[in-house]
Amino acid sequence: MSSSEFRVKFWGTRGSLPVSGAEHARFGGNTISVEVSCGDETLLFDAGSGLPVAGLSIDRNRQKPLHLFMSHFHYDHIIGLPFFCPLFNPRASVNVWSGNLAGQMTTKETLKEIMRPPFFPVSPDICAAHVRCNDFKAGDVIEPFAGARLKTGMLNHPGGAIGYRIEWQGRVVAIITDTEHKPGELDETVLALIQGADLFVYDGAFDEDEMEKFKGFGHSSWQQAIRLARQADVRQTAIFHHAPTRTDEALEAMEKQAQAELGSLFFARDLQAVSL
Repeated sequence: MSSSEFRVKFWGTRGSLPVSGAEHARFGGNTISVEVSCGDETLLFDAGSGLPVAGLSIDRNRQKPLHLFMSHFHYDHIIGLPFFCPLFNPRASVNVWSGNLAGQMTTKETLKEIMRPPFFPVSPDICAAHVRCNDFKAGDVIEPFAGARLKTGMLNHPGGAIGYRIEWQGRVVAIITDTEHKPGELDETVLALIQGADLFVYDGAFDEDEMEKFKGFGHSSWQQAIRLARQADVRQTAIFHHAPTRTDEALEAMEKQAQAELGSLFFARDLQAVSL
């Protein structure tokens, strides 16, 4: 990559549960993991089953630290963490960040809960990398390296989840996963995070007709993404956190319907990359 390239790569776009099989081949079946490359700096968002695939692509000899930002710690967003190979590389540095449990559990405490018997055979002590755990509160602004600013906000999800706005060299990506909207309302926290974004990535697990049935699940719809995108004047919108039961055929039909309303919208696919 060039020193000025700003790129987003989707390593996992599925929600709730990883899936496989011929009906999920085109969109993919890995749960959420997104890489944002700022030149030679690497930010990763969430540790779903797509994270181990991302880990295999990372240079074992890289000198700069990796930054892994967690939206929250539900199973589908952490399942890939114990299998992220940079954690076991003694030459690697990994900074893990979280804020949805501020005041309840630290990032370090949460990682110890994720990796311990009887749920996992070993503890984080097995990690050979230099691992640093960082805590923040929703609303904090984080500067993981010079020139990058991450704005954060609490989303409407059971147990809380963090939305992120990444600003670098005059460009913006907003990653908003696991949030439920209220009918007829635009979430002010989400609007602030996505305002004027070059790419707005949003949880579109449901169709609007399904929202009442799944009320309280903590997810949103592609129709709400369109309303938010228009209000916030974003350039491009990506839908992810696809429902595990949604086949390629169903997702393509939904995408076609959505693009008829907003041509700059697409449904994200595993391994898809977008340069901004």
